[in-house]
Amino acid sequence: MPQGHKVEIVCHKGANKHAPENTWAAARLCVEWGMDYVEVDVNVSKDGVLYILHGPTLDKTTNGSGYIGDLTSEEIDRLDAGSWFSPRFAGERVPRLEPFLRWIKGKAKVFLDVKWVHPQPIIDLIYALGMERDCFLWCEIDEWMLEFRRLDRQLALKYNVKSVDDVVAAADRFQANIVEVTPEHISHELVAASHARGLRVMLNTIDHEPAAFPYVLEYGVDMVNTDNGDLLRRFLEGAQRPAPSALANP
Repeated sequence: MPQGHKVEIVCHKGANKHAPENTWAAARLCVEWGMDYVEVDVNVSKDGVLYILHGPTLDKTTNGSGYIGDLTSEEIDRLDAGSWFSPRFAGERVPRLEPFLRWIKGKAKVFLDVKWVHPQPIIDLIYALGMERDCFLWCEIDEWMLEFRRLDRQLALKYNVKSVDDVVAAADRFQANIVEVTPEHISHELVAASHARGLRVMLNTIDHEPAAFPYVLEYGVDMVNTDNGDLLRRFLEGAQRPAPSALANP
């Protein structure tokens, strides 16, 4: 990796190993750690309010049940989104996206993983808050990505890739700005093809941590999507320190 190359850390669902995922508590820890991005999942209530929740059901991470899209915002605001993780997080609420973005602006940037909502309300919210340079987005539904790009040409999009052909599609079909790749598919050829097209490369290490951390240095990626932002930061800090022999007097 080139000297001085800055690797940005993206915390998947916040500091989800230390606090309940997609909550204020998980995001606050990321800010305390000095992380570059917090990744949050975006869903929508029955009455059109944007929430941070993986979903689509409420059962896994709240004391509610059923689909988030079947509940009103008044009902969702009453849910406990912390007790499932630990009693000390009892009373943690499902964050509404707008106040969350207002709070985090200037503290960390945001990766929005959109689960189910039309692109336009998210586009409008990002511009209303002046966060055009502080967010990037992704949805696993290609048609959503294409519709988003039809509506907006400026905001950053991420696309998942496994090959150089996928990189070409990311650039040409989706006008993406970032490509994400897992350790089993990364190669110097893929990274070079991405950079040649002006695409940043994000390595997803979530299922291979901490064994995949050395890949960050080997392939010179720009960003890392991780469940362990604190561990990755320490790894990168250690990699940047001169070896003891380099510090010895000649």
